[in-house]
Amino acid sequence: MEIISKEIIGAFVVLFAILDIVGSIPIIIDLQRKTGRIPALKVTLISLLLLAGFYFAGDGVLSLFGVNIQAFAVAGAIVIFAVGLEMIFDIHIFKYDDSPQGMSTIVPLVFPLIVGAGSFTTLLALKAEYQTINIMIALILNMIVIYVVLKSIGVIERVLGSGGIYIIRKFFGIILLAIAVKLFVTNIGSLIG
Repeated sequence: MEIISKEIIGAFVVLFAILDIVGSIPIIIDLQRKTGRIPALKVTLISLLLLAGFYFAGDGVLSLFGVNIQAFAVAGAIVIFAVGLEMIFDIHIFKYDDSPQGMSTIVPLVFPLIVGAGSFTTLLALKAEYQTINIMIALILNMIVIYVVLKSIGVIERVLGSGGIYIIRKFFGIILLAIAVKLFVTNIGSLIG
């Protein structure tokens, strides 16, 4: 195994686009308002463990349950769709009050926003192109970015202001709905057919 900076940069950029922590900022701000402070380190570590675990054992785990990546993608699309509806229509689908202390941000923040069908399939695709060491370095670098964003979400919220957050929330709500529809349509055909 050789550390190749070109592979690290390539994998980092692809994962950064898929993990899309910047696009998740309105959701994170909204979650923080509903549930209190988001445990940045916990969310980051759980995300890293799930993504790394899936990289090494994902195919086996899904087949153990008789689930393929397409079925996983459709399930993730439904959750993403629900989050998008919350953002656009200011409704509450997820019940945060019933979850154990500190766990309410796991769904939907860890899954499916950070760790979901898109990130899983991307990791499997990267596995075919790059060496494992370079993908893991790129993944860890992305987790550092995610941690920094989560840790400084209060500052980001103050900079954007309530009007900026409202506009970004509505915009990214529509984007999430579009991503959910695309994920659903792309993968439902192979499940039905």
